[in-house]
Amino acid sequence: MRLKLDLHDIYNKSRDLDRALHDIINEAEATRAKTVEIIPGKGSGALKKRVLRFLQRKDIKARYHRVEKDSKNHGRVFVHFKH
Repeated sequence: MRLKLDLHDIYNKSRDLDRALHDIINEAEATRAKTVEIIPGKGSGALKKRVLRFLQRKDIKARYHRVEKDSKNHGRVFVHFKH
């Protein structure tokens, strides 16, 4: 199972962004999803950097297996889980 989170609608709402990222990680664990696709979009890259910083937090990093940046589309990040 793969979950998807598109951040285009909430890119400028800091609180909503953090909540959406937490919610998708929680949902991935609850449903035992193997992969979460996060779409920060291409833009300036600031949103992607923010997503990657969120994923590097110790409390979050302990919950997933690895992060993969899409080599063909730099506007996507994949978070892989081992359940």
